[in-house]
Amino acid sequence: MGRDVPVVVFSREDRRTYREKVRRCLDVFAQMLREARFEVERPLAGLEIELNIVDEHGEAAMRNAQVLAAIAQPDWATELGQFNIEINIQPQALDGDGALALESDVRARLNHAESRARSEGGHLVLIGILPTLREQDIGAGTLSANPRFRLLNEQIFAARGEDLHLLIEGVERLDTHADSVAPEAACTSVQLHLQVSPEAFAAHWNAAQAIAGAQVAVAANSPYLFGRELHRETRITLFEQATDTRPAELKEQGVRPRVWFGERWITSVFDLFEENVRYFPALLPLVEQEDPRELLDRGLIPHLPELTLHNGTVYRWNRPVYAVVDGAPHLRVENRVLPAGPTVIDVAANAAFYYGLMAVLPNAERPIWSQMSFAAAEDNLNTAARHGIDARLYWPGAGEVPAVELVLRRLLPMAYEGLERWGVDKAVAERLLGVIEGRCLTGRTGATWQVEKVKAIGGDRHEALREMTLEYIARMHTNEPVHTWPV
Repeated sequence: MGRDVPVVVFSREDRRTYREKVRRCLDVFAQMLREARFEVERPLAGLEIELNIVDEHGEAAMRNAQVLAAIAQPDWATELGQFNIEINIQPQALDGDGALALESDVRARLNHAESRARSEGGHLVLIGILPTLREQDIGAGTLSANPRFRLLNEQIFAARGEDLHLLIEGVERLDTHADSVAPEAACTSVQLHLQVSPEAFAAHWNAAQAIAGAQVAVAANSPYLFGRELHRETRITLFEQATDTRPAELKEQGVRPRVWFGERWITSVFDLFEENVRYFPALLPLVEQEDPRELLDRGLIPHLPELTLHNGTVYRWNRPVYAVVDGAPHLRVENRVLPAGPTVIDVAANAAFYYGLMAVLPNAERPIWSQMSFAAAEDNLNTAARHGIDARLYWPGAGEVPAVELVLRRLLPMAYEGLERWGVDKAVAERLLGVIEGRCLTGRTGATWQVEKVKAIGGDRHEALREMTLEYIARMHTNEPVHTWPV
């Protein structure tokens, strides 16, 4: 949903026209799948990383416009809140020392951006939810100036007809209401992209769904929201609630949420796009001039703007992406479950774990999704978000086991095998996956370090959170993985 949009008021005719255009795009997409018009898969890894901006005291700084102007690079962009920005890392090969080069590239870009942010009185933080964020920091005035965010906010609340209710039961309890989608801006994530062929898409998406819980368990980094200790990865339930277009009555009727794990294993990428069209009304019914049928009949490749825009307003934890680059269409799985941070090497380790598993599980002789229910995969994600590395997760052949046991005994060996298949140098694989192993052996993730540090500081909660955040930032710049951080 990174597209800029104008400020408009939508009519009933706009919505009817958009629905017809989306369905026409879906028909053309189906034809393109049948005719195998897609670029073959390439083993490339792409990342999007969202960051928070803070002042010298570790408090949220509403300065993304000034910071972006100072950075002045096209790969940086606004995010929902004025204290958020995002960097897009172009897809790169991981073979050889490519994973190490990717890590170095990200570090160099972030170091440059940090130096420019300082010139505007800001600092960048890689973290799932900014611990010092307070309720009074979040409101409609917090939204970035980009018109697409204002328009999205208006349309979500027009669909709801009432304020958002945020209710999170964790170690402590949060029960509050919001009059905008600004609480979503508290969620900062890392999104991993993997290009796959249409024929292989279903297997890759199913595999990504199956491992989502394990990913979150070993990477949790969001234990605090508005001064309360909630879930180890509070970002998961916060994102689900902060973009919910359904009032209570529609929830009771079983209407699907827009932040969605899904409800079944799939057999084709078409299943996901078709579900999005079938289940979700348009939030941004913007109609473009492109006629996808006419372009396809002429042998050209349509961009399917209405279908892709609609797809961008359904926030699946593993989202299908259709894109056209240099005239060639391709498909990607966009993995969205991971929080940002704590360091660049932690982000690189999380990516290596995911890409390694995605080189093995989709190609297994007996697919993992044929051995576990879809509900079990969803339960794993929710359990991991709540308990982090202390979660117990279900895995076929093992039953319900501690997350660390599942990762150490089953998933890490697969990830090593997968990185070998990618052609990643053994030393690079050991360096990155060794970070995942280290978290499992120490029981320490970003979330557990934050909680332990705040308890060690004691005293006033907000002051402890502020002091912890400043130390977190200092340690983030060392690029030492979080499992080695002392409390």
